[in-house]
Amino acid sequence: MSNPPKADLLLLATSRRRFLDALDLVQEARAEPRIERIVAVGEMSEREREALADLSVHALNVQGGAAAALKAGLAECHAPWVILQNPVPGYSARDYPALLQPLVNREADAVYGVRFLRHEREHASRRLSDGLISIVTSALTDLRLSDLDTGMRAFRTELLRAMPLSDAGDGVDVELAVKLAAQLFRIYEVPIRARGEAVRPTLSEQVDRALTLARYALMTNDADGLHEGYNTLLRMEEGAPRYNAWLGRKLSRHLGQRVLEVGAGIGTITRQIAPGRELVVALEMDRFYYDRLVNLFVGLPQVRPLLAGVERADWEKLAEERFDSVVLSNVLEHIADDREALANFRRVLPVGGRLVCLVPAIPALFGSMDSAVGHYRRYSRQTLSALFSGAGFRVTALESLNVLGIPGWFLNGRVLKRRGVPPLQLRLYDLVSPLVARVESRLKPEIGMSLLVVGEAI
Repeated sequence: MSNPPKADLLLLATSRRRFLDALDLVQEARAEPRIERIVAVGEMSEREREALADLSVHALNVQGGAAAALKAGLAECHAPWVILQNPVPGYSARDYPALLQPLVNREADAVYGVRFLRHEREHASRRLSDGLISIVTSALTDLRLSDLDTGMRAFRTELLRAMPLSDAGDGVDVELAVKLAAQLFRIYEVPIRARGEAVRPTLSEQVDRALTLARYALMTNDADGLHEGYNTLLRMEEGAPRYNAWLGRKLSRHLGQRVLEVGAGIGTITRQIAPGRELVVALEMDRFYYDRLVNLFVGLPQVRPLLAGVERADWEKLAEERFDSVVLSNVLEHIADDREALANFRRVLPVGGRLVCLVPAIPALFGSMDSAVGHYRRYSRQTLSALFSGAGFRVTALESLNVLGIPGWFLNGRVLKRRGVPPLQLRLYDLVSPLVARVESRLKPEIGMSLLVVGEAI
């Protein structure tokens, strides 16, 4: 039998937690064959360092808060996966294999342990408060976690090492979870054992986490430095399901049976347009999102993800797919040379084939959020019509959408200089967007935050 894949165990002390509280856990972890190395990091006394050294633990005395300690500890972790453990009595190393398995199977990027509550009466109020916290968290942020306070989590090491963290206190746990969700990483939950202090966080930990959660409910999540160009649009895709469903229907009515979707991202529009079609090739240039597309559509053979950028795609080979439609949803504005891009789209379409584009409108709205998501431009009706005509398309439809979004984009991007839409604003927007969409479809306004254009190849 082959040896099980290895992971490092990183013990991170915050608040009043001390490593001496977790020596039994360390002893248990040393006997776990999945654990390659144990690293303890945080503010610690000489007595703690000596006790950890006696157990063959690499101990780092780091000042400056939890975020700094976490970064220092990760620098000492070399296994592909890392278990992040709060040094709290009541957790069991016997749960490490189950925690790691979704990572080993490449089903998840992060795995959170959901604690068993052994004494139902004793912890009834605790379960109720956890449930309320989960509901509020889901409503205000991008998180979908049933146990936010858990002290046992596992991650891909490189993912955790690249995550920008700044919280100095216990709020770093919330910051980490919120940023994982904001980047749309795959977060799994597995049941774990827990007793005693593991199910009763300290008051300071609860306060720090509540303050951090409130901050993320009111402000934009930080980006990870790797995918910032996508964060705002991706959050809008995930945080506005009603609007997305309406938009998907609006795009679908212009598409044929064999569709090339350019810039598929995480597949939000792909999911809307794929049912009932013969073929949807989902072109995506970012490897992370391409992998997500492969996982998402593994059971739908008519959806074929393709890893390629517009500039480097093999357009001659794509032409062999006999597409009758090309669709882009908030993508054209990310392409430096949009004229060349349209020329390539024309090459894969027959006469009468359709190019369907949703683009940001009103150049005067261009601000910090446009820069953050990688926009080169916003379009006017005139510039968009001229672009299509020059590339060999006859414009058959040109429609303004999303009047309601104009004040929010102006406030966040031009006045407040934010780099993304706060989740709470987005959820409030999604509540009223269906009604606004119905009104727009009747009134057909001449202005909106977006433009939908349909061009027919000539």
